[in-house]
Amino acid sequence: MSRKLITVIPGLQEDHRRRIAEAAARHGLEALFFARDEDAAAELADAEIVFSQSVYPAARAPRLRWQCTPSAGVDHFCRPGLFLSKDAVLTSSSGAYGVTIAEHIVMVTLEMLRRQQDYNRIVAARVWRRDLPIRSIHGCRAALLGTGDIGRETARRLRGFAPACIIGVNRTGHAAGEDFDRTAAVDGLDAVLPETDLLVISLPGTAQTRQLLDRRRLSLLPDGAMIVNVGRGVVIEQAALEEELRAGRLLAALDVFEEEPIPADSPLWDCPNLLITPHVAGNMTLPWTQERILELFLENLENYCAGRPLQRVADLERGY
Repeated sequence: MSRKLITVIPGLQEDHRRRIAEAAARHGLEALFFARDEDAAAELADAEIVFSQSVYPAARAPRLRWQCTPSAGVDHFCRPGLFLSKDAVLTSSSGAYGVTIAEHIVMVTLEMLRRQQDYNRIVAARVWRRDLPIRSIHGCRAALLGTGDIGRETARRLRGFAPACIIGVNRTGHAAGEDFDRTAAVDGLDAVLPETDLLVISLPGTAQTRQLLDRRRLSLLPDGAMIVNVGRGVVIEQAALEEELRAGRLLAALDVFEEEPIPADSPLWDCPNLLITPHVAGNMTLPWTQERILELFLENLENYCAGRPLQRVADLERGY
């Protein structure tokens, strides 16, 4: 019986398949590639390693030792008893998405500040108007809720626009690097929010982060503050945020939502002061991101085959 490495990633590049196959062969592994979960079903009984974003293989591979997901988030794997194999370890691709998500954050922030949605409507009506008041990142007070790879890459890019300050907020308040002027613990978030013009959220969806930005905390933000959420939709009390947006007190750019896809009859679709993107900030369509995901997997494959500790091991109880 051969040792099998199963890859189920739709749209995987030919060069990526070749590099995975070559690395697997060096270590006596048979690499098999599939575009759909169902196509891989017959091979999962003997799978030792799985490279897939789906929970489907995890629940059907009794000999699985390691699954790597190409995503950064692992919350969909956190259902108790999901893994059929008690020896299975899950690793994420955290560290591959900072570049693409940070660029998305800068893009939507500038769209809100420079009234791009309003100008899109004006131009669509074939009107020539140039007098809308705009704002700038220059001099604004930014708070980044989450200081991991995404937070650091975002802080680095915002720094080039000369904000008044960049505050990082994380679980313990530990220092997050020179790109932040200071860091605060989540327990001190109430003191940070009233001094925040731009709040960027890149937190995972866990029991601890669920509705962290509830109605009371949203009310602490100053009038005109902007929220960008690229983490998980459950971090914000969505109904309370919608009320703030409709009242014109806050602005938001949301890439993630409590329910995805957003239902066709949801009032969010026509909510004023809201910029919607369909969970694409960290899509795997950017070539740099694809390459980085592959590099991280191949580095960990070498670790696995050499008996070294795997990197980016997920804690399924914590949810990240």
